[in-house]
Amino acid sequence: MKIVSWNINSLRKRQDRLFAWVENTKPDIVCLQETKCTDEQFPALALQAAGYDSAYHGEKSYNGVAILSKNKLTEVRASLCDEVVDPQARVISATIGNLRVYSVYAPNGQAVGLPAYKYKLEWYVRLRDCLTKEKDVDLVVCGDFNVAPEDVDVHDPQLWRGAIMCSDGERAAFQQLCGIGLRDTLRLHPQEPGVFTWWDYRMLAFPKNRGLRIDAVLVNESLAKKCTASGVDREMRQGKDPSDHAPIWAEFKL
Repeated sequence: MKIVSWNINSLRKRQDRLFAWVENTKPDIVCLQETKCTDEQFPALALQAAGYDSAYHGEKSYNGVAILSKNKLTEVRASLCDEVVDPQARVISATIGNLRVYSVYAPNGQAVGLPAYKYKLEWYVRLRDCLTKEKDVDLVVCGDFNVAPEDVDVHDPQLWRGAIMCSDGERAAFQQLCGIGLRDTLRLHPQEPGVFTWWDYRMLAFPKNRGLRIDAVLVNESLAKKCTASGVDREMRQGKDPSDHAPIWAEFKL
């Protein structure tokens, strides 16, 4: 089974890319972030024709998350479990067989110390509290976490030290999330140096590989033992009008 997470940065703008990519790579489960489309605009029928059931939670122009699966999605929830009213479409979860899958788009935080940064840290606590309630299932949490967890996930750790996505508070929040029993699948297998998932559109960041690894596929311990490979589809950041993120993936022998 291949599970992929991809911040597509506008589904409507990159729908052709998505369909060509799933046809070529045939992933079993795809978690999308930053779909930037309303539920009415989501191409559910076209995805069904391509062999994917879908669950989606969107808003106009911002945020938006989705889960695509070759198998039927059940028990879909388009929010965190705490019933806090939050207009930002950042979480969707669904059950696929014995898997409970989350697609999450963590807040950016804007800059350390701002109200948006406080919201980000509080959002991480809410996510962690909800995930701890998932019992008797194999848990998969995919997404754009807007945190580079370690220096190895940053092209220039000294330059980014203390900055947004690399601050101590954000890294602690990510580690506390993983502390409930989640493993970062990219770190379960050896990787070449300089493996990133996001590159700024400016300053030739992608050709110079000046990126960050802020996307992840997290799984519980039982799934981690079945993870056979992991990596990043870097080539999807190339070509005409790409997303600023590349898909990150993990394969499992179930």
